[in-house]
Formats: sequence, structure tokens, C-alpha cells
Amino acid sequence: MKMKPLARFYTVLVMVFLFAPIAILLVFSFNQSKSLSVFSGFSLYWYRELFRDSNTLGAVRNTLLLAVSASLISTAMGTAAAVGIFKLRNKYLRTLMDSVTNIPMINPDIITGISLMLMFVFIGRLFGAATSLSFWTMLIAHVTFCLPYVILQVLPKLQQMDKSLPEAAQDLGCTPLRAFFKVEIPEILPGVITGLIMAFTLSLDDFVISYFTAGNGFQTLPIRIYNMTKKTVTPKMYALATIIFFVILILLMLSNLSDAESAETVRKARRKRKETRKEATK
Repeated sequence: MKMKPLARFYTVLVMVFLFAPIAILLVFSFNQSKSLSVFSGFSLYWYRELFRDSNTLGAVRNTLLLAVSASLISTAMGTAAAVGIFKLRNKYLRTLMDSVTNIPMINPDIITGISLMLMFVFIGRLFGAATSLSFWTMLIAHVTFCLPYVILQVLPKLQQMDKSLPEAAQDLGCTPLRAFFKVEIPEILPGVITGLIMAFTLSLDDFVISYFTAGNGFQTLPIRIYNMTKKTVTPKMYALATIIFFVILILLMLSNLSDAESAETVRKARRKRKETRKEATK
């Protein structure tokens, strides 16, 4: 009982350290001046300046294009890979596939970035390409590190799914492919959506791997901000960071709502099964 006040204080302290920098950034994005110590008055000046900066908006457009493309491709590939791993009957092969899936997450980003860069340069020189790095190399790199996260979101949903559902659909005349899209996909859809959102946020946030695999003609927002730090970061970046923060917050809320609805659906299905069994035994 004596530890409760101390535990609460520790929790509050951790939350302050985590969210105080974000709170300061949000507040000073509305500041009239460039100062980070004195709030001189509320203004939308830096938001207007942000939307006049064509270079920054171009970097945002590139980042969104890359994140959307990488998240869609990795979600499709990750869902297919999760289904394949789930249907493996060999225990040792399945353990091997699980271990291989975890490698990109455990591996440091700088090692992944350098190894991918070396591979792209080697393949580019092998085929005599003028430039080895471009948007496509960044896209392949982003899909590579997003894939494991999608697989790990979809696999638990497959394990929770009633295995008799696709079999019942095939008994009623569905082909295996039709049963997959009509029965299995709706059951694992919350995991697919969560994987999609996670892949999107990871791709949007990535700097290290993007830095090593980016070409000269394609610049993402994290790379642009890094280049700006060599001179000075203007409050326009605070305004942009505020917008991105709220977009990611909305996506996370949607993801949590999707998980909550999925859990509620599973609970209702279990209750119905119990009631059906009770009626059958009477």
C-alpha cells in the first residue's frame, strides 16, 4: 500500500519525460516569433509559411508516396507470408521461418541500411545502370523492414480464427481461393489493418535506412529535416511535426478501435458457442 504513491509519482514522471518535448513542440508551433523560450503570442504564421515552402511540401509528398506504396505492398506480401507460415505442418520449418522473420526487426537499422545499399550498388553495376539508388531502391528497402511487422500482426489473428470456417466454406462449394477471400480475410482483417497502419507509420518515420538507400533525385522528409539541422530548423518544422503527430494519433486510435471491435466479436462468438453447446446437451 505504501508503494502506490511512489508508483504513481514514477508513472507521472515517465509520462512527463515522454510527452513534455512533444507538448513544447505543439505549443511553440503557434508562436509568433522563432523563440523556443518565450511564447510571444498565438499565431498561424508558421503554418502559412509551411504551405508556401515548395521544397518541404515536395519532401512530404515523396514521404507519403513512399509510405503508402511500401505499406500496401508489405501488407499484401506479409498477409500472404503469414498464411503460408500458419499452414506449415513441419514444426522445425515453421520455427525457422519465425526466426528469419524476426531478423529484420532485431538487426540494427544502420546494418540493414548499409547492407541494402551495398546490394543495390552491386546489382546496379552488374547490369551497368547509371545510378544504382533511386525511389525503387528505397521502396524495396522499406518493404523489407515493414514485412515482419505485418506478419506478426496477422499471424495471431490466424491462430485465433476457427479452423473449421474455411473447410465449411469449401464444403459448401467455394474454391480454396474463394474461401480465403470470403471467409478468412474477414476474420483476420483487424490484424491486416493493424499491420497496414504499423507499416505506414514505420515507413513514414524511417531515416537511417532511407538515408543509405536514397538516390539524389528523391528526398524524404526525415532526410530533408536532417539536412536542415546543418544550418537551422525553422518553426515551420514544428508546424509540420504537429500535423504529423495528430495524423499518427488518429491512425493509432483507429487501430485500437479495430482491435477492440475484433476482441468483442471473438467474445460474442465464444458466448454463442457456449450457449449452443448448453442447448445441445439439454
